[in-house]
Amino acid sequence: MKQVFCFALAGLLVAGGGAAMADEGMWTMDHLPVKQMQQRYGFTPSPQWIDLVQHAALRLAEGCSGSFVSANGLVMTNHHCANACLSQLSKGHEDYMSAGYVALKQEDEPKCPDVELNQLESITDVTSQVNAATAGKSGADRIKAEHEIDSTLEKGCVNGDAKTWRCDVITLYNGGSYALYKYRRYQDVRLVFAPEQSIAFFGGDPDNFNFPRYDLDVTFFRAYVDGKPANTPQFFKFDTQGPKAGDMTFVVGNPGSTRRGLTWSQLSALRDYRLIPIYALLSEVRGVLWQYSRGGAQQTKESQELQFGIENAIKVYDGWLQTLNDEQFIQHKQQQDASLRQWMAATPARRAKYGDPWADLARAQQRAKDLQVRFMQLEAGLGFGDQTGQLFSDARTLVRAAAERNKPDADRLPEFRDANLPAVQQQVESDVPFYPQFEENMLAWSLGKLRQALGADDSTVHEVLGKQSPDQLAQHLVGGTKLGDAAVRKQLWDGGEKAIEASNDPMIELARQIDPESRKIRKAYEDEVKAPTDKADEAIAKARFDRDGMSSYPDATFTQRLSYGKVVGWNENGEPVPPFTHFDGLYKRATGADPFKLPDSWIKAQDKLDLSTPMNFVTDNDIIGGNSGSPVIDRQGHAVGLIFDGNIHSLGGDFVYDGSNNRAVAVDTAALVEAVRKVYNLPRLADELTQGHL
Repeated sequence: MKQVFCFALAGLLVAGGGAAMADEGMWTMDHLPVKQMQQRYGFTPSPQWIDLVQHAALRLAEGCSGSFVSANGLVMTNHHCANACLSQLSKGHEDYMSAGYVALKQEDEPKCPDVELNQLESITDVTSQVNAATAGKSGADRIKAEHEIDSTLEKGCVNGDAKTWRCDVITLYNGGSYALYKYRRYQDVRLVFAPEQSIAFFGGDPDNFNFPRYDLDVTFFRAYVDGKPANTPQFFKFDTQGPKAGDMTFVVGNPGSTRRGLTWSQLSALRDYRLIPIYALLSEVRGVLWQYSRGGAQQTKESQELQFGIENAIKVYDGWLQTLNDEQFIQHKQQQDASLRQWMAATPARRAKYGDPWADLARAQQRAKDLQVRFMQLEAGLGFGDQTGQLFSDARTLVRAAAERNKPDADRLPEFRDANLPAVQQQVESDVPFYPQFEENMLAWSLGKLRQALGADDSTVHEVLGKQSPDQLAQHLVGGTKLGDAAVRKQLWDGGEKAIEASNDPMIELARQIDPESRKIRKAYEDEVKAPTDKADEAIAKARFDRDGMSSYPDATFTQRLSYGKVVGWNENGEPVPPFTHFDGLYKRATGADPFKLPDSWIKAQDKLDLSTPMNFVTDNDIIGGNSGSPVIDRQGHAVGLIFDGNIHSLGGDFVYDGSNNRAVAVDTAALVEAVRKVYNLPRLADELTQGHL
């Protein structure tokens, strides 16, 4: 195990073998396509450049990316990545998500309740250890072996200091290899600056995933250690001029999940049995939230964070479904699968080595179809899960954490292993606002969805609802619970299993009541779907390696990746789309009505601004969800932009990359400095960005 970043030069300079097309690829830092970069752009990253990039880039544990942009822990990410913090800090009549927030001095930087930053320290190949642990095992035995080896590797990596370090065993190449990622944790993260929502998301849903764009989608945090700004000598210096058309650009971030390596049989099952039902569910949630937000300004404030996420997700799912229904794409995937299957079956030795993983996948997919509705409702967080509101989510976490923490680490559910507990504890104990009406509204909807999905005669539905309607039960649960108080949640966490067993809090009682059935369906899904799928994926990945070599990049796994490309527009319906927008276009686009209404700060500052300043730009970097908040950097390792979106053509990037029109959308650093200095009158922050220190 590597305790620090110490890759040898020979390990870093890996030649790309041509499997990836054009500038495609989300590359791991220990397997960069150096020959491709040199051939296309005349650029070879040095070990020092790679070391800087690895340590200056950050992951937001909640699902975004970021970067250090000063030596004093200043962090740049997106406004929409800070929505939770902004909402949680908005107590009383404050609404920082809508109105923005400015810390005029260091003492004004409030702590975000549950933001965690992860800085990548090292990557260690652990393929041999994982393969040895799972060899010859299937079903429940394989799942048990996976949990045991992951626990062993992660505990050894953390070495008893989970407050400082976070370690994750990551599956790469769909089971072809495994790596241990070691991160430094920062859990004291404070808010420095966020603009108004109306400029951060200017254009709203009509402009979302489109271009031209005119968004200042940025938030600045600061990482603290021992009550002081963190010492972060490796950071991305700000280039105040931004990039030029044709410049080589790099995006370093944490793309969440791609499925480019899956077979067509897996993708078609994903489309039919998961994406389509979830798309329908999200559409229903959007309607619930829209109706709730019409109740007034307070209701709008309470629901806006979830509403933003749902609207964004619906557009993403729409793009995914379009790709998965495209006949040309389907034919391409089927041909890829057929070619590999023919190669695997061409000799007796290959047939013996790889078996028939497609048959194994077919059986697992049929079982997934059988379990899907119950699994999605009770365990996967859809329907009766993520949409139930924060109170039930906290109750379930407290109930499970109490039970799991008494077990040996290797026997726990993965999310409750020692290496992961600090993040779970921070989330449960965070002091965030509690909105009873909103919680009741969402819980009632979720309980109704549970009854609708499983049926009124289902035993679990009877057990949960009894003789009450979803509305009546939601009112009883929210009205009687004390979990809105962070101190109560902390007492239950500290008290462990005895405190949970003794609690008569109705939300805790519901979580206790439903947990056995939830665990049962989870185990069935892991043993009968996940385990055989993992085994089949591993066989297919090994066959690809044997045939093609390890010359391409793995699917995204919410771990650090580097993509390279250039600043370039594209052609839309025969017309060129230029790669830049400017401040003057922002004012021309403004109408005075939402979603094209400028905040007062921008209206007042118009005469002070250089309207030729570039605002947003596009590149052909290969990105996906999770890259939000990623810095765009140049050959010198300087920040020139901030990723906040992709264009509409990039939505299919979860499954395939098309360099002709897939584009990443970024805020120009020139716009950031100009706005901070002249719109928001923050010389302290502007100087830190330009000088690199407080």
